[in-house]
Amino acid sequence: MKIRKGDRVKVITGRSKGKVGDVLRVLTAESRVVVSGVNMIKRHTKPGRNDAGGIVEREAAIHVSNVAILDPKTDKPTKVGFKFLEDGRKVRIARASGETIDR
Repeated sequence: MKIRKGDRVKVITGRSKGKVGDVLRVLTAESRVVVSGVNMIKRHTKPGRNDAGGIVEREAAIHVSNVAILDPKTDKPTKVGFKFLEDGRKVRIARASGETIDR
């Protein structure tokens, strides 16, 4: 998958369209990502030993095709490509600017 934990992404379609956040988790088996502050849902939780319970608001997973990684140079959505460096490392690059995507 071209999107990893810690990447800055923008939602390009759906209910949360236009929102920007960091990837908290990547669910590769389901092709989904959890983005901070995006696709918020409410869950009714029972009180446990450590928490009081009640209505908890948290992020739900969103399909990876509905988000685009932000270009580190222009801060706009871009596609992701791969390139091999001289030392043999494989790095991700932003297709729009050619800039490498760091974590």
